[in-house]
Amino acid sequence: MNNSPIKIAILDMYNGEPNQGMRCIIDIVNRFNQIVTFKIFDIRGKCEFPEIEKYDIYISTGGPGNPLIGDGTWDTKYYAFIDELSKWNNENKIKKHVLFICHSFQMACKHFGLAEITKRNDTSFGVMTIHKTKDGLTDPLFDGLADPFYGIDSRDYQVVQPKLSVFSKKGAKIISLEKIRDNVKFERAIMAVRFSDYFVGTQFHPEADPMSFITSLRNSETKEKIKKMKGNTKFRNMLEDIVDDDKIYRTNETMIPNFLRIAINDLMNTKKIMSN
Repeated sequence: MNNSPIKIAILDMYNGEPNQGMRCIIDIVNRFNQIVTFKIFDIRGKCEFPEIEKYDIYISTGGPGNPLIGDGTWDTKYYAFIDELSKWNNENKIKKHVLFICHSFQMACKHFGLAEITKRNDTSFGVMTIHKTKDGLTDPLFDGLADPFYGIDSRDYQVVQPKLSVFSKKGAKIISLEKIRDNVKFERAIMAVRFSDYFVGTQFHPEADPMSFITSLRNSETKEKIKKMKGNTKFRNMLEDIVDDDKIYRTNETMIPNFLRIAINDLMNTKKIMSN
């Protein structure tokens, strides 16, 4: 059996903007540093892409801006890269595992033709209550999380109006939806999709930890913007949710580690079978 480390490619979609999300992702990946190595590729800033055959697991990050608009270069290459990963999995026994987060998730939903991407009436920001669907109740990505569970949400766009015939044709499944709001007429947005056995994505930020959120609030401009958006009472409630061990911390400790363990186990088992 090949005992070389499993290689992770982190696809950086932040477009050069300072962020806590990458720190959080690196922190989680480093929990597996006895068995994995990783490299970051600047997708939007430098149009950097990994060689598919050299990496086993891919984490495609969140990022700012409109997911429907690129510069005609990096976005075209990104969609082609997703197609190459799909093609690889159709043709090879050792599969490539991919996690799409927020901006990447929206782009993947658009690319696969699963739903509409629309601009929200207002920004969704803070701790979001997330409900598992029937398929989500048994999806291994959510093992160890209650229903509902909680995630950090930060988005001006949303994935809505699922094309169920396309989901069925592609074997994709909606595995979570945003919180139930009885007093709001708008459709609940899709918060996570199982694209295939090897591709999965979330609208929210499973990498976020309390420290990353509190750090962002040290910027007085950001703090005042959030207060204005949510009001003082909701702002205080949000801070309480942030430090609750059963909310953001639980999701950070559970979801991406689940994704990595599933991928690592699959890769090791497949390589072991092929080496016999």
